[in-house]
This record gives sequence, structure tokens and C-alpha cells, in this order.
Amino acid sequence: MVSTGLVAENRRARYDYEIVETFEAGLVLTGSEVKSLRARQGQIAEGYVSPEGGEIWLVNAHIGSLAQAARFNHEERRRRKLLLNKREIDRLTGGVEKTGFTIVPLKLYFNDRGVAKLLIGLARGKKRFDKRETEKRRDWDRQKSRLMKERE
Repeated sequence: MVSTGLVAENRRARYDYEIVETFEAGLVLTGSEVKSLRARQGQIAEGYVSPEGGEIWLVNAHIGSLAQAARFNHEERRRRKLLLNKREIDRLTGGVEKTGFTIVPLKLYFNDRGVAKLLIGLARGKKRFDKRETEKRRDWDRQKSRLMKERE
């Protein structure tokens, strides 16, 4: 049975950052990490993505350990290599070094084939007034949907 679907989402990222471009990356994982993710024991809210030495790494993301794995268990917050094309790696590192963007993990999920993927975004940090504008827009959309429901 192939488990598909969302494992973890970084909802705060879209509030704190303006996402310019998104990329889908594969992850280099051990067997116990995959089993933990299938059990929905992953968290990327505190994690970040770092380009180092021509490679892209996911740092400080938490994938829980399995009791059944015993001595073959993994370190929960270890650095994990992301699998991307050379062109995508160059685009991400160029965005970080030249433009001052940040690479943010957005979603951790299993695709249709049952392969673990990480959606990362090239992002620009929002200022305080941008965040207030986002909150206003979100509140107005919420009120608008309530009004439309009342009309029906």
C-alpha cells in the first residue's frame, strides 16, 4: 500500500515570507525515516534550507524516531541532502547569494508514486506592514465568505 499525502506543512512561511518561486526536491532518507514519515511524524516548521558546497541541505527538520527500529534508528534532527537538478541548484544559490533571498521549506509530502518530496520556496522576507496587509486581506476574505453564506 502506497501512502500518499501531506506529512508536514510550514504554514508560518507564507506569513513571514513572500514566496517568489517554488521547487520540488527529493530527500535522501534512511529506511526508518521513511517509515516515520509514513506515520506522519515529521515537522519542518523549525527547519531551514541551506546551500553549501554546490549542494542543498535541509537543516533542523524533525523526523521522529521509531521504537521498532531500535539500534538502526536515525538522528531526529540530522542534516538531509535535497535532490535537485543542477540548474535548480544554481538558481537557488544565485538567489541566496546575489539577491539576498531565503530558501524556505513549505511542505513535506509523498507524491503519487509514494516518494517523499519537499516543496521549497525561494522567498523574500516580508516587512511588518506587509504582514499587516496580509492579515487585512485574510480577514476581509473571511468576512466576505460569511456574508455570501448568509445571503444564500
